[in-house]
Amino acid sequence: MSAYKRIVVKVGSSLVASTGSGIDRPFIADLVSQLAELRTGGADVLVVTSGAVAAGVEALGLPGRPAEMPSLQAAAAVGQARLIAAYAEEFAGHGLIVGQVLVTRHDTAHRRQYLHARDTLERLLGMGVVPVVNENDTTAVDELRMGDNDTLAALVAVMAQADLVVLLTDTEGLYTADPRTNDGADLLERVDELTEDMLAAAGGPGSSVGSGGMLTKVEAARMLMKAGIPMVLCYGRRPDAVCSAARGESVGTFFAGGEGELKSRKLWIALAHTPAGEVAIDEGAVEALRARGKSLLPAGVTGVSGEFVPGDAVVLKGPRGETIARGITGMSSADLRLVSGMRTSEIPKVLPGYAGEEVIHRDHLVIL
Repeated sequence: MSAYKRIVVKVGSSLVASTGSGIDRPFIADLVSQLAELRTGGADVLVVTSGAVAAGVEALGLPGRPAEMPSLQAAAAVGQARLIAAYAEEFAGHGLIVGQVLVTRHDTAHRRQYLHARDTLERLLGMGVVPVVNENDTTAVDELRMGDNDTLAALVAVMAQADLVVLLTDTEGLYTADPRTNDGADLLERVDELTEDMLAAAGGPGSSVGSGGMLTKVEAARMLMKAGIPMVLCYGRRPDAVCSAARGESVGTFFAGGEGELKSRKLWIALAHTPAGEVAIDEGAVEALRARGKSLLPAGVTGVSGEFVPGDAVVLKGPRGETIARGITGMSSADLRLVSGMRTSEIPKVLPGYAGEEVIHRDHLVIL
């Protein structure tokens, strides 16, 4: 029996489909069997699945994952149809109905649409439907993913108020170093707090089949830990992996959920927006944000990357390039470049009409 009542399971591209052979039906059949068992035990389940592009590449007979956007999106359109059909058929064998939910960053970046998406997921679950969620790769024009489906899984978990996320991947979990290149790498069975060393060890590219790497999974874990939602990262082909995780057994790496320091709106800021740029800040600004809960003022800014306008999301970077926070900016990149490092009293000389706006107000800022 599951120790959790609502579980989000994210399945990586390398498990669901391969560029050479398309959708892995035996894997999906085994996964669905586990999820059906959890449903029988009284748990709600939501699936976040990758694999549409890989499935489309195989169906169209392409030599590999396309590099150009129109072909990539065409492959996603073909593959998504085949992918949802596979899930629907397997779940039907257990008497369960699936509901396809395709989202883009645009669907979640606006608060009202985000809340509508949340209500839709809740209604589907209330009707006994298993939501199968994926990025709408066919219409995502800026980039083909929200960042990756690891971030999407974290966002879905927050929207659905899940109490466990299971990320199924092609590795056993999080290691102290890259096990592909370091024989001395040790598996971390439990993480109560993410350190910079762990983030550094997670850096690196993913497989050629999908778009995510270990770093995106660890970043998803960081957001979930702040939301108070535990996450398990484990090898997807391990027998009974999902059910074992749901029973609270030791499998892969367990990221403890903590007390949930971030509330709904700040989690939305952290997860639902694609950053339009980066703002570098000095050590004094880092201390003011982290230790004293202050807003970010132009005086603490040392550099601006990208182009953005008020209302866009930006990432704040510290003096050593480390990620400090994410927030919704109150100034454009053009204006901020003009006044970076200036005291508030000096700014009207450069920007007539300036009324003391913060770069990011503390209410729109999420410390990472």
